[in-house]
Amino acid sequence: MKSTFKHFYFLFIILLAAACSSDDSTEIDEDKPTISVNYTAGFPQGCALLSRGETYNFRAMVTDNSELAAYSIDIHHNFDHHTHDDQVTECDLGEIQSPVNPLIYVENFTIEGSLTSYEINIPVTIPTDIDTGDYHCAYSVTDATGWQSRTSIDIKIVE
Repeated sequence: MKSTFKHFYFLFIILLAAACSSDDSTEIDEDKPTISVNYTAGFPQGCALLSRGETYNFRAMVTDNSELAAYSIDIHHNFDHHTHDDQVTECDLGEIQSPVNPLIYVENFTIEGSLTSYEINIPVTIPTDIDTGDYHCAYSVTDATGWQSRTSIDIKIVE
């Protein structure tokens, strides 16, 4: 009986080891996606002046080595002169001010079709009743494995 138990025990260990073997053919994505507004149609460029009441197409090029999944656009006030660690350009900032009716635009979008490059092109109308002043436009892109990149751009909203 002990001999049969040992045989089953060793057979179990061999099967367990075989089931836990790794598949070396699976590639692990270790590359973050990229995002850029540094091309002719990219918008906004650093220090751009945007007028209230106008509609602008916010455009950026995103790429990934494997597959893109989603992106977001975040436009928020910079009345306190905060910075982001990923800012592209530094601009002359106005006076520090308290927000009364600031523009807050945050939208998330899905990229369909297993693409490795995609041009973001989203029309945004700047409301006529929002506070003028310093703002940030932040783009973020995520790939299918969860890697994320972002870039922030200083802009100014004017009359």
